[in-house]
Amino acid sequence: MTSPYRLAGREENPGDLIVNIGGLKFGEADLIVIAGPCSVEGEETYMRTATAVKAAGAHMLRGGVFKPRTSPYSFQGLGRTGLSILAAAKRQTGLPVVTEVLDLRDLDAVAEVADLLQVGARNMQNFPLLKELGRAHKPVLLKRGLCATIEEWLLAAEYVLYAGNPQVILCERGQRQSKETTSCSLDIGAVAAVRELSRLPVVVDPSHAAGDRSLVTQLSRAAAAAGAHGLMVEVHENPEAALSDSHQSLHLDEFRALMSQLTTLDRKLA
Repeated sequence: MTSPYRLAGREENPGDLIVNIGGLKFGEADLIVIAGPCSVEGEETYMRTATAVKAAGAHMLRGGVFKPRTSPYSFQGLGRTGLSILAAAKRQTGLPVVTEVLDLRDLDAVAEVADLLQVGARNMQNFPLLKELGRAHKPVLLKRGLCATIEEWLLAAEYVLYAGNPQVILCERGQRQSKETTSCSLDIGAVAAVRELSRLPVVVDPSHAAGDRSLVTQLSRAAAAAGAHGLMVEVHENPEAALSDSHQSLHLDEFRALMSQLTTLDRKLA
């Protein structure tokens, strides 16, 4: 073996890994769209947004309930109350949900609700967490760290795979910029690179990469054209009033327009 990521790489297993979440098959040709607000802020607003993004064609719901924030004064999420809201939205819409696991103490509670367990960029190399997720029985969405190389990202995935969980999806979310023109710089080349180097599905988070809703549609189209298996887009019914990521969250009509544009690409929506 010459590859440092023996399980994530293609040397031993050249075929693509397919991760099945509620009938959605990440890793196949179809483009899967995950949508919803950055944070679950309350039951009524989340339900309205969930219903709207489903009607627009979204395949999964996103929403943070445990939020790692740069400032201790920023909204930290609703915690386990937010999990109850996610569970209700899942029942109402029939869509699977993804949310972040921030602390090992909350892993079991999150896994009871979420169909896909997210590891955020700041936790990409939280090795105790990765090992525990390797023993979980739920698929894992692993975001790339803000300054992580592709090899570091794939080796982080290797921790989950090596611990016994074969269901890992990679997520490119942009790399830190030295100038504040965009929140981060979306590494489109990484999408093509990991598809060549790794058998794992890869999705793109254009919202965090853009940091500005005016750029999200263009980055989404670029990611789809580059071969991403899915997109994870932030959508809010009133972004200006959002408690987190207000500048990069799409209005509902903007999300509907994005979904319409994606159908014109040479990619089939799931």
